[in-house]
Amino acid sequence: MKRKSVIATTLIVTALTVVGCATMQSLTGWTTLLDGPKGFDDFDRVGSSNWAVVDGIVQADKKAGKENGFLVSKNAYTDFQLRVEFWATDDANSGIFMRCQNPKIITDKSCYEANIFDQRKDPSYGTGGIVHFAKIIGPMQKAGGKWNTYEITAKGPNIVVVLNDVKTSELNHTQFTSGPIALQHGSGVVKFRKVQIKPL
Repeated sequence: MKRKSVIATTLIVTALTVVGCATMQSLTGWTTLLDGPKGFDDFDRVGSSNWAVVDGIVQADKKAGKENGFLVSKNAYTDFQLRVEFWATDDANSGIFMRCQNPKIITDKSCYEANIFDQRKDPSYGTGGIVHFAKIIGPMQKAGGKWNTYEITAKGPNIVVVLNDVKTSELNHTQFTSGPIALQHGSGVVKFRKVQIKPL
């Protein structure tokens, strides 16, 4: 009886070790830039939005002036995979800006922006599109009122945007090759639960 107990314990420990190793392997190379407990220490604030950590989530819902608010990464990135977990209201105007050319002045013409904007007047560059550069593939997904995940791969001139496991846009463009990442608050309420990056 004792021997069976020892064997069972050994099998459980082995299984847990295998699962733990698989989990560690899947996370190899990834850096968490933002999550609830960490806050937004790896980012600088630009603009007038009221970024704060509320119930373990980084969010903004107001602007003190007319300027859009951004959290701009302190580091620049060239080729990478990016995962962003976000929540937005139906009327939110937000986005994930990449390879920004000036970390103090963030625009959709000096960065590549994976948009979060369900109510954009021209929906071809709405949620899932890369503003000004790559229209949405197929019907636009709506992100309002739920948690969503962006998975973005930038390698050389090629950028692929995947929203909730569906490829929504793809771009081959050489204008911006490197720069910081920025999270936008333009209007409505936007929340970010986790941002992770893996240089390629």
